[in-house]
Amino acid sequence: MYKTYLKVKEIVITCQVLVRKWYGWGIFLGVIICLHNINAFAQSKPDSAKIVVGAAQISAYLPLIQHKKVALVVNQTSTIGKTHIVDSLLALKVAIQKVFAPEHGFRGKADAGEYVKNSRDTKTNLPIISLYGKNKKPSAQQLANVDLVIFDIQDVGARFYTYISTMHLVMEACAENNKQVLILDRPNPNGHYVAGPILDKRLKSFVGMHPIPIVHGLTVGELALMINQEGWLKNQLHCDLSIIRVKNYNHQTPYALPVKPSPNLPNDLSIQLYPSLCLFEGTQISVGRGTYAPFQMIGFPNKKFGKFTFKPKSIVGMSKYPKHQNKKCYGVDFRPKANQTLIQGFSLKYLIEYYQKFQAQKAVKKSFFNGYFNTLVGNYTMQQKVKNGWTAAAIVKSWQKDLNAYQVLRRRYLLYAE
Repeated sequence: MYKTYLKVKEIVITCQVLVRKWYGWGIFLGVIICLHNINAFAQSKPDSAKIVVGAAQISAYLPLIQHKKVALVVNQTSTIGKTHIVDSLLALKVAIQKVFAPEHGFRGKADAGEYVKNSRDTKTNLPIISLYGKNKKPSAQQLANVDLVIFDIQDVGARFYTYISTMHLVMEACAENNKQVLILDRPNPNGHYVAGPILDKRLKSFVGMHPIPIVHGLTVGELALMINQEGWLKNQLHCDLSIIRVKNYNHQTPYALPVKPSPNLPNDLSIQLYPSLCLFEGTQISVGRGTYAPFQMIGFPNKKFGKFTFKPKSIVGMSKYPKHQNKKCYGVDFRPKANQTLIQGFSLKYLIEYYQKFQAQKAVKKSFFNGYFNTLVGNYTMQQKVKNGWTAAAIVKSWQKDLNAYQVLRRRYLLYAE
């Protein structure tokens, strides 16, 4: 309790300094910053208690956006404690012109792959421009009344998680239209390791835009630096980029996400398993969409695939049309701790095992892999290696040289210690 008192006292003193420093802005500014800092401190979880995300450092970036017309690329994860950054900035009289919404929408309620429509936010009356509908990139017209674009979205560190593709296209649009970009960085919950094949550029898509591995080991701020400096934007453009770094964070710091990053990643376990289990989205195997524990189980409608059972149902706001809907699936539940030890880090164990089970079922006439697999994994060779009976160790070894080269590249852009 005494330590908590000292921490709150320190925050209050900081607020008093801010009030004096920005007296011309009014005492209200200092009070808002104070309340947000106390709220963020009170709501933090034990493993994440010392981390201060970029968005929470209002004193660091407010001078960068004052007197500017601002747009935000945000969703339900863009919070300071329990307060959304849009509400915080509106309270500080920041001139927000519009909000750009990624996959799943501004409030994070759209299903995976579901088009997000342009709309107007009922709470703030701000226009919401979809970047996951007919257009995935802001147009010159949409940026015409904007000086600076803020990107503040929680990522999970997997190449095929589309928020980083949205960030890329926002950076590109801003570079083309001479607009500034401000990244409010957040921790990467899978940032403690790097794994998987490097994307084959021939398979570039919205679920893989960069020559990076599946588990890239970067925060969005670090990746933005890499994109900008490596010339990956169209015509090798460079955007006017600023980043507010996370405080008290390194790549080994555990981080429990305070808000689920998308409807089907409801907890830390699903986020941990996501890089491995998402590969099954390119197969006939269910990853538990249509249950309340997606990306924490796998299964197929055949008793040979495991003892654990589940039946995918249509769930509003999570999965409208899940794979194997209303069919009893048999497989593995990774929620018990004993099973979690079987699939640590980025694992091909169950992909190979389930391919072999699938092939053994003569009555199953469908192909195990669907047309999405190569796009998802980012190369043309892994599917064939699984079919040819390669072991997981042999497959991993086949991409290790490229992964080592990526590790050298990655180190140039790290903002945080390993």
